[in-house]
Amino acid sequence: MIYFTADLHFYHEKIIRHTQRPFRSVEEMNTALIKKWNNKISYDDDVYILGDFTMKGADIASACLSSLRGRKHLIRGNHDHFVDSPAFERTLFVSVETYMELSYRNTQFILFHYPIVEWNGYGKGAIALHGHQHNHKSYNAENRKGGIYRYDVGVDANDMEPVSADEIISFFAVS
Repeated sequence: MIYFTADLHFYHEKIIRHTQRPFRSVEEMNTALIKKWNNKISYDDDVYILGDFTMKGADIASACLSSLRGRKHLIRGNHDHFVDSPAFERTLFVSVETYMELSYRNTQFILFHYPIVEWNGYGKGAIALHGHQHNHKSYNAENRKGGIYRYDVGVDANDMEPVSADEIISFFAVS
């Protein structure tokens, strides 16, 4: 199975207030994010992280990534500087990209940290996935209602857990 997520911001205390996450502490948030991830993801799943995994450095990033199931791919966001550190173990990611196009079950997915207005396959069924904005569920519902195939895969818009490619395809299949 293929999953997507973004904007986890492990160990970032201010993100709790900034996005109104339902946690009292960064420790509670980190524990919940790891638990929700591992309850949904198997070791054989591919997970595409569309940026902003953590801004706390290579050691924190390595520890968090090591605690998460699945084969992890990073689509870099504006806070993923840990990847450039010599102290970071790059083999924790299968791939590190800035932008990617992925085909799954006859659906083209465009993966980028930032939301974009138009993309390859726009108006032809391709779905643009992004993070960055820390939207809530209503954002994705409004896009669907407006016929815009753009989906925020960030944890704030998806019950603090990754979302599968199948879930996104089904989401847009509903009129």
